[in-house]
Amino acid sequence: MPFRRGFDKFSFVAQDPVAREDFMNPSVGMPDPELAERLQREFLDGLDEELELELEDRTGPEAAETDADKAARKTYFKELLRLQAELIKLQDWVMATKSKVVVVFEGRDAAGKGGAIKRVAQRLNPRVCRIAALPAPTERERSQWYFQRYVSHLPAGGEIVLFDRSWYNRAGVERVMGFCTDAEYDEFFRAVPEFERMLVRSGLRLIKYWFSITDEEQEFRFRSRVNDPLKQWKLSPMDVESRRRWEDYTKARKPCSSGRTSRRRPGGSSRPSTRRRPASTASGTCSPRSRMPRSSTRR
Repeated sequence: MPFRRGFDKFSFVAQDPVAREDFMNPSVGMPDPELAERLQREFLDGLDEELELELEDRTGPEAAETDADKAARKTYFKELLRLQAELIKLQDWVMATKSKVVVVFEGRDAAGKGGAIKRVAQRLNPRVCRIAALPAPTERERSQWYFQRYVSHLPAGGEIVLFDRSWYNRAGVERVMGFCTDAEYDEFFRAVPEFERMLVRSGLRLIKYWFSITDEEQEFRFRSRVNDPLKQWKLSPMDVESRRRWEDYTKARKPCSSGRTSRRRPGGSSRPSTRRRPASTASGTCSPRSRMPRSSTRR
């Protein structure tokens, strides 16, 4: 029974053995039949929510799905649920060890940062995992130490913070759009390695991802936002301007990717597809001591 396997996989969330014993039928390892049926309906309702999210990602008239499309979608959801179950285990580990985790999502506009963050946070406890998406700085914030507005959003013990863009704005949009001076830009690259080392020395685990996309695919996604009333809010004047400055963003990315932000090269990189179609890529780096212990993840 598919639901039974799913329930067994998620049963670790019942932390109290006594409560779990009262809830489960010890002879078969499952709730009573009536409760099992209700739980199965609830599980399927959760999958319906996934389908609603898929509708948000679709653009234009509905196209007829081929058998290959249906198979790919089935594989996608199966893998998504498996990975989200692993994230719940990670959340339990973070809470149990009082760890502090920061994940930085950076990259080009329309490359899939928001969708990836949504999938990561979707089934996690919002009291443990929160999203930090800072607006443009106020006049007061502009007069502060550059990193100050980000420090207030860092996690306490037992928390995870996902940064939808971060202090690397200075090396990207601020540099390209002329929102910072050359002196401020150079100072950022002098300060950011030590700033991040301070975070790591304090016990914080820092993980950074860069999402990339081709010029043609970005053009397509921007046009889809113009034509889709449910996505028009995602298209800002700044996004439109970024289309004209594609090469400038490419040049701004090079100092970050060349290791200028760190004297020690962080280990590890990956290039997964951030959507069901491999139109964009993500490369990731972990700061020193930022890897999660394998033994701390329950299987």
